[in-house]
Amino acid sequence: MVEITRVLLLLKNMIYESTSPQETIRFARYYQKKGLDVVVVLWGPMGVLLGKKNKYGSPAYDKYVQECLDLGVQFKCCRLACSLIGLREDDFIDGVEMVESFEVAEMFLEYQMDGQLIISL
Repeated sequence: MVEITRVLLLLKNMIYESTSPQETIRFARYYQKKGLDVVVVLWGPMGVLLGKKNKYGSPAYDKYVQECLDLGVQFKCCRLACSLIGLREDDFIDGVEMVESFEVAEMFLEYQMDGQLIISL
C-alpha cells in the first residue's frame, strides 16, 4: 500500500452557488494540518474566481484562502480559464500561482502514478 503524503484538490464550480469552495478550503486545512502537502488547483472559468482578490459577499473567501496559504497550502490557478474571463495575474491574492493547463494535466498524471490523493469538488 502506498503512503499518502500529498493531496491534490480540484475546484471547478462557481464559488457562490455551491458548497464546493467551502469544502475545498476545509479539506485543504484539514489535510495540511495532518502534515500532508496540499495543492489546490483552481480551474475552469468559475473555479479560478476563488483565487481572485477583493471578492465581495459571504463567506469571506479571501480570508480563508489567505489562511490556507499561511498554513503552506499551495494554490495554482489555470491560466487558460483566467484568460477566458479576462483575469490577469495581478487580479489574484498574493501567493496564488498561475499555471498553464498542460501543467495541471501533468499534475494529474504525477499524482495518479504516485498513488496520491486527488479530490475534485
